[in-house]
Amino acid sequence: MATPTPESPQLGAAAPLAEAIAIMARLRAPDGCPWDREQTFDSIKRHTLEETYEVFDAIERRAWPDLKDELGDLLLQVLFYAQMASEAGYFTLQDVASNLNAKLIRRHPHIFGDVVAPSSTDVLRNWEQIKQSEKKDVASSQSSMLDDIPRTMPALMEAGKLGSRAAKVGFDWPDTDGLFTKLHEEIGELKAELTPATGTQSLPAIEAEVGDLLFTAVNLARHLKVDPESALRATNAKFRRRFAAMESAVGSTDALAASTPLELDKLWNQAKNTVSEPPRS
Repeated sequence: MATPTPESPQLGAAAPLAEAIAIMARLRAPDGCPWDREQTFDSIKRHTLEETYEVFDAIERRAWPDLKDELGDLLLQVLFYAQMASEAGYFTLQDVASNLNAKLIRRHPHIFGDVVAPSSTDVLRNWEQIKQSEKKDVASSQSSMLDDIPRTMPALMEAGKLGSRAAKVGFDWPDTDGLFTKLHEEIGELKAELTPATGTQSLPAIEAEVGDLLFTAVNLARHLKVDPESALRATNAKFRRRFAAMESAVGSTDALAASTPLELDKLWNQAKNTVSEPPRS
């Protein structure tokens, strides 16, 4: 591995990182900031999720100055966890970095070893094989191969992970045709719950069918090589732009609320035809 030169970004980042680590330790010191000292792993984790989404938002807006700030906020979360772990005697930030370095080298034998991987497909295949080998000891204590997929991650992401993991043992649809068939099947089952033969709707049953429909849609996205979270976020942003155009067209939200369904439909179609969409890279 090449040694960083004095002008390299790696060495240039060392001093600011060291200062950030020192600042975090000072904030958590006995005479430090009362708020920072009160925080725990559980109290901080919601901020980590918020900061992650703010990073996503900056990337999607191509707002690079904002991304710089948001990445700093995300780095703060890492420093916070590592400082609390160090205080509790669990591990240090140095342990985190050392573990990451060893993992990157171990999982890139085509760069740091003699393995040949000419394509990204070969790289991913090697990565998965190495990853599975690393997890053999952990797997022996698990009752299911799905146990290490966090239940706390966003549901769309969890569904994609579950489908992808099950596919590794062949439990998957062979192609998208089967998924489209399954999608129509789930829609039919949802409609059946909305108009039950008993005449009495069951909210838990409806919720379950909606869940099945979403799970199938996520797995269709996986087969199509589309990230469902990114796809839905893009659609949400598109909806925001078009809805704002509808409000602008009538002058106010109150005027929009006073519009008839037919007028709203016309406004929506106008927004679809006039609101320009940002390029997707």
